[in-house]
Amino acid sequence: MSPVADRSVNPLARVRDAVWRPTPASLRLLALLSVIANAGIIVTGGAVRLTKSGLGCPTWPQCTPDSMIPTSSPEHSAVNMAIEFGNRTLTFLVLASAAAVFVAAVRSVPRRRDLVRLAAVQPIGVLAQAGWGGVTVLTDLHPAVVASHFMLSPVLIIAAVALYVRSGEGDEPVRPLVGPRLRALALSLVPVAALLMVAGTIVTGTGPHAGDDRAERFGFDIAQVTRVHGALAWITVALTVAVLIAVRRTDAPRALRRRVWDLVAIELAQGAVGYVQYFTGVPALLVGLHMLGSALLWIAVLRVAFATRDRGPLAATPAPEPTTAASAEPAASQPAPHPA
Repeated sequence: MSPVADRSVNPLARVRDAVWRPTPASLRLLALLSVIANAGIIVTGGAVRLTKSGLGCPTWPQCTPDSMIPTSSPEHSAVNMAIEFGNRTLTFLVLASAAAVFVAAVRSVPRRRDLVRLAAVQPIGVLAQAGWGGVTVLTDLHPAVVASHFMLSPVLIIAAVALYVRSGEGDEPVRPLVGPRLRALALSLVPVAALLMVAGTIVTGTGPHAGDDRAERFGFDIAQVTRVHGALAWITVALTVAVLIAVRRTDAPRALRRRVWDLVAIELAQGAVGYVQYFTGVPALLVGLHMLGSALLWIAVLRVAFATRDRGPLAATPAPEPTTAASAEPAASQPAPHPA
């Protein structure tokens, strides 16, 4: 079997080529996987907290003072230890995804410096998040430390989404696709959504899902911080509606219209989950869905912001000349042309 045919059926070879011999399409796919991985770690981290497994491994980097892996302990159930250790193990998969997209960006031809910088944020950020996760354990899940640990993920998602968008467009100067007022309105969604997520971490840090019964809580009034979170949610919705009205009244690109409608749909679902969980005593399952919704909402907001501008089409990468046996023969071995 020829090497080309072997690569077409060997998944490991295809993965290797996507990283070591990347194409624009494979680089963009790896960037998308990075977005998914960073959103997924929010959900798995939430599962640790919602199952009260935050101190399932009571030390860091070891799981217990005597072992790197879970062992029997009278103070922690085997299930809680397995969940916390599983979340730590998933960090290596996220790191592998981050390293893969960085290598692919470096190996791309031509190499684009801004893509390399955005890709470099991924492994550095994952390592920083892993280290800060250790601090959350060593501080017995202090709510401020846990909240900042959560907020590292949205920061990494910014770079991941930017890498995904930039890997599919060219390097021309930024060209606004909408008027300055509409673009400013769309961009204002980003800081408001960021404040919404910060407020959400404070609500969680004040509420019952601490990650462990012994964990400290914020001393705020849960009703008050929930109202602040709800107000920011309504401000986000109001801004989204304003953007939706503006894109319908102007000659906005179709892609931007789709991104805004995606955001509207996510906000409706997120709002429904939020109110149901509030009136049903914040059950763990709904809180987990709400955390997933926060990641999706943040990604949707970023995609709306990026859809208001463009940097031209992606430049075509010239394909390498195929090497054949005939073309590889020395010129002297070729027959001389017949004289005219």
